[in-house]
Amino acid sequence: QVQLVASGGGLVQPGGSLRLSCAASSAFSFSFYAMGWYRQAPGKQRELVAIITRERSENYADSVKGRFTISIDNAKNTGYLQMNSLKPEDTGVYYCNYGLAMDSLELREFGSWGQGTQVTVSS
Repeated sequence: QVQLVASGGGLVQPGGSLRLSCAASSAFSFSFYAMGWYRQAPGKQRELVAIITRERSENYADSVKGRFTISIDNAKNTGYLQMNSLKPEDTGVYYCNYGLAMDSLELREFGSWGQGTQVTVSS
């Protein structure tokens, strides 16, 4: 079982931007898998907000559509989540995982969960 490590979070003002990274070991390859980004707000359930399929199609939750972009850099063996026009409601702990895309915004997770990275949007 592989654990992907999310990083790059921090404190930003509303309207600002952040780019999160999803690091994999050299023994792992994104080539055959979908990747998803999740977030968990305080007191709420973890939710899938973005997914990129094995075929590299992108799907987003309505709450982030048009503002977030998910991608994978095969040369660096790293996934990303570019977050623009951030809102206070984007605040939460962000996680990445990999697996099989089951639907437009559904992931059968194969990896274990890490600690995630904190994103705080506040003025």
